[in-house]
Amino acid sequence: MSLEPVSVAPNLQTFLALDFGIKRTGFAVGNRLLRTAQPQGTIQAEGDARFLQIAQRIKEWQPDALVIGVPFHPDGAEHENTLRARRFSRQLQGRFRRPVFEVDERYSTTEALQMGAKDADAVAACIILEQFLRSIA
Repeated sequence: MSLEPVSVAPNLQTFLALDFGIKRTGFAVGNRLLRTAQPQGTIQAEGDARFLQIAQRIKEWQPDALVIGVPFHPDGAEHENTLRARRFSRQLQGRFRRPVFEVDERYSTTEALQMGAKDADAVAACIILEQFLRSIA
């Protein structure tokens, strides 16, 4: 899937991506220079417990910005999880005071599973982040 070029400030170099799910959230880190990402595991938490674990990841990796996958139907229409992911995106920005970029994540988990990923959520986050990094203008 190709993305429209995204304008990203040059000082934003390191990114933490999240593959948001109601029960599980996958993570990946990557940087602008190499335009690659590495999966960093999955947390199984909801509500404040999820944000505490995200805060630990942010402290560990010190990303300049966050990238979140936003799901859509195959035809591009929004659905309930689209709205949940966008709300989560706003919560991340409010709590962690970092830029948050949203990426269409259609088929990222399917692609991760087809690759034989043992941790499909983390690999999906990696796919989301690599798509984003390729889209930076």
